[in-house]
Amino acid sequence: MVRSMIRAVMCCCLIAALAGAVLARGRGGEGRRQGLPGEFDFYVLSLSWAPAFCALEAYRAPGRRQQECRRGPYGFIVHGLWPQYDRGFPEACVVPPPRLYRGIVKAMLDLMPEPRLIYNEWDRHGTCSGLSPRDYFATVRRAREAVTIPQKFQDLHEPLVASPAAVKDAFLKANAALQRDAIAVACQGRRLTEVRICLSKDLKFRPCPDVVAHSCRRDEVLITPLHRDAGDAGEPFP
Repeated sequence: MVRSMIRAVMCCCLIAALAGAVLARGRGGEGRRQGLPGEFDFYVLSLSWAPAFCALEAYRAPGRRQQECRRGPYGFIVHGLWPQYDRGFPEACVVPPPRLYRGIVKAMLDLMPEPRLIYNEWDRHGTCSGLSPRDYFATVRRAREAVTIPQKFQDLHEPLVASPAAVKDAFLKANAALQRDAIAVACQGRRLTEVRICLSKDLKFRPCPDVVAHSCRRDEVLITPLHRDAGDAGEPFP
């Protein structure tokens, strides 16, 4: 009887230890994890440079255009608001995800002008926020409103070549509270593709060294200009 009780206690301890190890890896390890809703450290607001995305789409699938590439001009659009760990990030925290109503999707098209993008971001990232769909997308809107896009990117009609550091400097100048260790510039090939800005859960700028460490390492990037038809990407990709 005593031996059985001892074995039972040891089994419980082992299970608890293994569970703790799994949770520790999920929060501290690099890469994506299926986390628990609401258990994360901060947000990453990802702002996609639509002309570069449309150039890539035109290169990959000439006969298909996303909605954001059929209408325009678009500059920086919201790619997503991603719950993040200090190292790594959770993903698809609720499977199947709670239903996303069309009214919410329609209301977000001014910031995320592609319905499939909105659905995908909810499924992959919004479900990890611990918020309802309505509250999550309200938070997306507040996060976007917290960031001022530099004027030079709001009316860009000629190709611009600049260093990633210069892109970052423009955002720092336009956002007085933003610090260099809270923003990353992303590129694909030689094109600027995204700017990622780290925000606390109450949507204040905050440092994110792991995100910044994955910034574009090129000396210069091409910033594709805005076009009346955003699908008119200009020169071929890349």
